[in-house]
Amino acid sequence: MARTTRARWIEAGLEALAEGGPDAVRVEVLAAKLGVTKGGFYGYFDGRPALLAEMLDEWERRCTKEIIAQADAEGGDAVARIRRVGQLSFSEDLHRIDLAVRAWARHDPSVAARLRRIDNERMEFLRRMFGAFITDPDEVEARSILAFALAIGRHFIAVDHPGHTKREAIELAGAHLLRPQA
Repeated sequence: MARTTRARWIEAGLEALAEGGPDAVRVEVLAAKLGVTKGGFYGYFDGRPALLAEMLDEWERRCTKEIIAQADAEGGDAVARIRRVGQLSFSEDLHRIDLAVRAWARHDPSVAARLRRIDNERMEFLRRMFGAFITDPDEVEARSILAFALAIGRHFIAVDHPGHTKREAIELAGAHLLRPQA
């Protein structure tokens, strides 16, 4: 059997998490999927809890820190940066992982605490960006929470949008949130 890298174990774990939750992250199953022996896992991790912790580290890095850093590096005004972060962080592949972490957090207090910290980081980004072109602090807070709720919850909404596709309706809502202050 071939060897694999630590990164491939983490990626396989994240994929299993997205497909079936934390109970689906099993060393034997991941080893079979990667085409390696289970023993190779222990060359990289002290056990399953270590893999789970590194998966959360990777989720945090990939779904928040790298995205905000990329939007900052690309520059542009606050509206452009909000749009860019939204496009990057809630792409289908990353959104699946984010939703799985949210489901996991409902049953694991340590994951819930980490999710709260990351969501607070995301909200601070939104508050800072909306605050760049909105002067009313209540409106900044309202737009920030609505934008965040739209990004996370859009997959849970099963409603028709007369005259619009789902994507068009979401884009319309986003454009409304990003309009200048009245």
